[in-house]
Amino acid sequence: VCLTTSSATHTALCVIELYPKLTMSSSTLVGLHFEIYGKVQGVSFRNYTQSKAGALGIRGWVMNTKEGTVVGDLEGPSPKVDEMKNWLQSVGSPSSRIDRAQFTNERQIGYYSFEGFDVRRR
Repeated sequence: VCLTTSSATHTALCVIELYPKLTMSSSTLVGLHFEIYGKVQGVSFRNYTQSKAGALGIRGWVMNTKEGTVVGDLEGPSPKVDEMKNWLQSVGSPSSRIDRAQFTNERQIGYYSFEGFDVRRR
């Protein structure tokens, strides 16, 4: 972006745009935290979540909580993360019952912080 001054020398001030405008394109990486409520423990929910994430190219982790929920982090291209969010709140594992899905700290990220998608043990 260049701005020309009105001085006698007509010098121009040019600024390099280091950070392009934030848009959610298919290549935009996003990250978020999730918590799933319902019958989600003892029904292979974590393993199905890992499998679905792998199929979508999503990185992150999933873990049971002592409160009976499942929590985790997701990172990936915005459309794929949206697809994973939909799966977490409406599909899950075959024997699960999803009462509520909560997604927090959704943000654009510049790079991945996870190598793959892991099932963590508490």
